[in-house]
Amino acid sequence: MSSIDWLVFALYFAAVIAFAWLHSRQNRGVEGYLLANRRMGGLAIGLSVMATQASAITYIGTTGQAFGEGMEFLQFYFGLPLAMVIISVTFAPAFYRAKVFTAYEYLERRFDARTRTAASIFFMVSRGMSAGIVLYAPSIVLSVIMGWSETTTIMIMGAVTVGYTLMGGMTAVIWTDVVQMLVLFAGIAAALFVLFGTLPEGVGVADAAYVGGVHGMWQAIDLSWDPSNRFTLWSGLIGGLFLAMGYFGADQSQVQRYLTARSLRQSRVSLLFNAVLKVPMQAAILAIGVMLFVFYHFEPQPLVFNTAERETVARSEQGPRLEELEVLHQRAHSARLAATMDALAARRTGALDQEQEAASRMAARNEEMQSLRAESRALTAEATGAATSDVNYVFPTYLVSFVPAGLLGLLIAVIFAAAMSSLDSELTALTSASVMDVYKRHLRPNASDRECLVASRTATACWGALAAGFALYAGQLGSLIEAVNRVGSLFYGSLLGVFLLAFFAKRATPPAAFFGLLAGMLSVLAASYLTEIAWLWYNVVGTGVTVASALLISLVTSERGGSPEHATR
Repeated sequence: MSSIDWLVFALYFAAVIAFAWLHSRQNRGVEGYLLANRRMGGLAIGLSVMATQASAITYIGTTGQAFGEGMEFLQFYFGLPLAMVIISVTFAPAFYRAKVFTAYEYLERRFDARTRTAASIFFMVSRGMSAGIVLYAPSIVLSVIMGWSETTTIMIMGAVTVGYTLMGGMTAVIWTDVVQMLVLFAGIAAALFVLFGTLPEGVGVADAAYVGGVHGMWQAIDLSWDPSNRFTLWSGLIGGLFLAMGYFGADQSQVQRYLTARSLRQSRVSLLFNAVLKVPMQAAILAIGVMLFVFYHFEPQPLVFNTAERETVARSEQGPRLEELEVLHQRAHSARLAATMDALAARRTGALDQEQEAASRMAARNEEMQSLRAESRALTAEATGAATSDVNYVFPTYLVSFVPAGLLGLLIAVIFAAAMSSLDSELTALTSASVMDVYKRHLRPNASDRECLVASRTATACWGALAAGFALYAGQLGSLIEAVNRVGSLFYGSLLGVFLLAFFAKRATPPAAFFGLLAGMLSVLAASYLTEIAWLWYNVVGTGVTVASALLISLVTSERGGSPEHATR
């Protein structure tokens, strides 16, 4: 980066940290540290909720996903708006009236302590792994820009974020998220503007849309009912609905947000705010990935975007084959470029037959390039001993190579700010669950407010260390945006199922809820190992098995003379 990029980067972070420190002084006790003393407004919470989701994964993983597969990932979000409406009507009022610290505290009031503890532990396992993926994403940027190892960057980012979270508390986290989310919106607009500006002279927006269309990259709807197909309209509407309900209704990192609201109305405002803006925002970010795919039709495209891995392969016994692949890849790129220019020229003159013939050549050369990239990934996996997803490096490589000085510093700051806004949120959620659901509930029931505050800060540091440890493995999980949601889908369905029992199944007994939760988790694990169904459907499986098992157990025990000792407290 240039000196002006470093200046922009440093000024942005200094302003964010100062802002966090200013607002952190408003916290009072452990309720202030974890719940901002329940006095936040709906718009601020809504932006914070979006910022928690819009991590560095959103910028890096989503653009990489679209670069490789187009807009089809947008279907993943189709169930979210309806989920927000359902949660604002059912989950939010229940949590708000109960005045709980964690969502799982509500389960003890409705069922028993073991159901609460089991649900909280499942959450902590899920979110602990996801925090590692969130931390890994910005390490990609630093490794590309600085040439540092990912291990070094992970440790640095983990230390900075833990220190920032320890200082700030929930008030600082939410208000900092507000600023970072507004900057993220600006970053999306800036990235699209720069991408269009770096296209060759004479190639306009319509031409870029056409090139993407030749390869089907703009196609966002798949009507297939094949359950092994990862992204379809139905998996998004149904599986995505269950995932979003589980995420926003049973995941403490999201529930904790609207528990900070000063009124139920403000909680609902924050959820409905996301219902309106989330899908358009994701569409814009996916469009950046498609535009990167189009952009590299006109600029030389690296065979391997991850330069560190490319150098590792080059030094290995697979090095000579990699060089051969790079020569073949460059030839295929040159042929694709020629076909692209021919198709655009024929399109302008209205020569339909020539346009179709050139478009066919363009598609054929693109398939050849994809085949060469697949072989290069196999060589990389063989040389490094681990499978990685090169698409995660596409956007950082573009930033370093083509974005002008000053703006580069801002866009990189946006990525880091997004990572911090997600990681600090997850750390506070993990802290609240471990302190309130385990430490205070089981280990020190009579702990004072000061003891809980000390325990909270200690838990934050410990979770940060665990996130850093898992981040070292996250690079092997493929596309980051897919990986983080795939991890969540192993847990969200079962957690959602037990909350649906708590809200709507009056005859569900405490033992039935507990064993239903365990049955749901086992069913998802079985589905992931024994079937080929796409991971979005895990959420439906987990919810259905949890609810059905609990209702069946309740019915059987009731017929045998058991008493449904589960009055709502």
